Amino acid sequence: METGVRSHQGEVFVHPISNPGASGICLEMLEVAEEASRAGNFSLAVEIYSSQLSDLQQPDRGLCLRKADSLCRIGRISEALDSYCTAASLGKLRPEELQLLVETIARTLREKELGITGTLSGHSKSSGGEDGVESDGECGNDGALDLFSCRICKCLLHEPTTVECGHTFCKRCLEDDSVKDCIHCKQKLSKRDGLPNDRRLNVVLSGLLDKLFATESKARKFWIEGEVLWKNQNLSDALEKYNAAVDLVPSSGRLLSQRAELHMEMRNFSQAVQDASSLCRLKPLWNKAHCLKAMALSEAGRNDEALQEYFMCVALKPDWTKVKLEAQKVLSEVFSSVFENEDMPTPLHPLQGGVATRLIKPPALLRSLRPLTQKPGSSSQESEFSVTKSAPADDSSSRLSASTPSKSDHAAGEGSTKSLADVLAALPAPPGGLKRKHSEDGPSVFNPPSKQLRPDMESSSQAVAVCGGRTFPAELLDSGDMECSLCMRLFYEPVATPCGHTFCLKCLERCLDHNSNCPLCKENLSEYLATRGYNITLLMEEVLQRYLGDELVERKKIHEEEMKELSNLNQEVPIFVCTMAFPTIPCPLHVFEPRYRLMIRRSMETGTKQFGMCIADELKGFADYGCMLEVRDVKFFPDGRSVVDTIGVSRFKVLGHGQRDGYNTAKIEYLEDKKVEGEGLVELLKLHDSVYEQANNWFTSLKDNMKSQILSHFGHLPSKDPDPQASPSGPAWCWWLLAVLPLENRAQLTILSMTSLKDRLIAIRRVLIFVTRKRPR
Repeated sequence: METGVRSHQGEVFVHPISNPGASGICLEMLEVAEEASRAGNFSLAVEIYSSQLSDLQQPDRGLCLRKADSLCRIGRISEALDSYCTAASLGKLRPEELQLLVETIARTLREKELGITGTLSGHSKSSGGEDGVESDGECGNDGALDLFSCRICKCLLHEPTTVECGHTFCKRCLEDDSVKDCIHCKQKLSKRDGLPNDRRLNVVLSGLLDKLFATESKARKFWIEGEVLWKNQNLSDALEKYNAAVDLVPSSGRLLSQRAELHMEMRNFSQAVQDASSLCRLKPLWNKAHCLKAMALSEAGRNDEALQEYFMCVALKPDWTKVKLEAQKVLSEVFSSVFENEDMPTPLHPLQGGVATRLIKPPALLRSLRPLTQKPGSSSQESEFSVTKSAPADDSSSRLSASTPSKSDHAAGEGSTKSLADVLAALPAPPGGLKRKHSEDGPSVFNPPSKQLRPDMESSSQAVAVCGGRTFPAELLDSGDMECSLCMRLFYEPVATPCGHTFCLKCLERCLDHNSNCPLCKENLSEYLATRGYNITLLMEEVLQRYLGDELVERKKIHEEEMKELSNLNQEVPIFVCTMAFPTIPCPLHVFEPRYRLMIRRSMETGTKQFGMCIADELKGFADYGCMLEVRDVKFFPDGRSVVDTIGVSRFKVLGHGQRDGYNTAKIEYLEDKKVEGEGLVELLKLHDSVYEQANNWFTSLKDNMKSQILSHFGHLPSKDPDPQASPSGPAWCWWLLAVLPLENRAQLTILSMTSLKDRLIAIRRVLIFVTRKRPR
């Protein structure tokens, strides 16, 4: 008879009844038991299965398993084990028949022994639910990732390489073909010349890591060399490298984990068990550590100890399906080992003191899974390391050690018969030193072991703590480690070039204004210059902020004072000496001289986006009047040249001449037209309309090819302003006309300097009369 039972915890494995028609088995009562299980009333199901078994002359294996499963559901593990053992004496238990037992023991261990009620943090699961591996730490300390950890391999940065977006990773990690995007910002990573190994080390960061974490850096080097040798199947040499790395950083969980896996591949199971045991002590709540130890113990033929580790794995990660199946498989083998090669009598009725009852009694179970099966009111004052219990008359009294079992541990019980209780009683205490401390007055409390620091890891007053647990002596890091080789000051907005060198952003840009090669190694940076990939090296910036904060504040203050000085558009205005420019009129510029590259960039950095334009003067350097231009757009070319789109905004008069970093500067005052009122305004409006009409007629009379040239460069003649005095510089059409009329610069400059709109209109009218008369008919 088979019937599926679905409970609140999912689908239950169906245990078939061996002989449904046997005398004593009531099919109607079995249906009631199954209905009770579906409703979650497992206590009633247990009573029915017990009643059915008591009416049988010979125990039924299927009924025993159903009873055992129901007992598991209500947490009565000791009684459940009794029923499982009876079923095992009637036929070998299959792994799938032990699912509930494994889940129940693991859940009890999780809640009562480990004191965990919620979900452990730091765990992740694959889509198949079989991963169960928590996020591991870095090489030297397996806590949270710290500032100096690579976010790809989760270890201390080795051969740090900064990518285009400013994030830093291990060079080896970036060479992995699967790494196509930055793990931080998701920006696509470019491959230089199509060769991923063409990436260069960040020289400053590499030296800093070797200085601050000399031992760990050396260990990481050995570790990576070992991984390469292992990949090439040179196992013995790989093991030597791993041994050297572990000697340097014995507290590295991932390193111990990998060496244990290497031992497994080399079939050095005892060494693998040692490494896995150390790993469990180091990280008692890391499920991968216990899984690794379980596999090593299983390969070494120590199934009883492996079972305990598998229970711990499932306790820490209940949905780790793969490990759960392994636990069921090992538990099945442990059950089988009790009965294999034993001259067992025919199973008797469970209530008549049969072999199953003699093999596993609740007192023996208490010894085996202490304190998982402890019942209310039972004594909890046993020693942490040993338990003494009185057994009934058919069981010999014994003192059972909770440490690693010896050969004599497997010889307890009735006569020379090895019982499941003896096997389970010999299981070691919870891994990693996890155990309860019992008190007479209160409930037991879980006390996780404290992590012991090695002498060289102990903190001192001179140590700087880094998030994640890394420390380094404070005196190892000073501002000299973080100085720009160009300005000889602390890095400000540090950027790394493709060749691996680091400079202040402004220092690098100034050098690239003059030469497209790296200032240190002379590698050509034309492509870097063209893309303007000047992203701040974020790790460097974080180090500066965290450990050199005071120095960085001073450095920032100097920079801000410089920017404030540069942004003063009255005291020291940058002057571009080139051509005439007029308010409201576009003025495209082709910039190629280094001094003007710097000038344009500074105008952008300060946020003013403005500079003055003047024509040259043989005596003074540049004229006494000019026009302020505002940058609307900049297009850069690979060789550093740029095309700057500007437009005139206001006129100015030069009060003083100067220079800064190779380009001209001036102290200026802005010019505004003087406004008129009354009769003067009436006369001005009449003159304004007349000159505008004259200008329009002149433009209309031009030949088509001349018109096209003017339109393509300056656009159409602006419309007539209703209020000519609305703008401080007067109507826009005057400046458009002045820009297109065939006048010499000096004549244009004279009109530009006028602050009377009336005088400017009269001057324009004279020019229009002159060019109209001179034009050939």
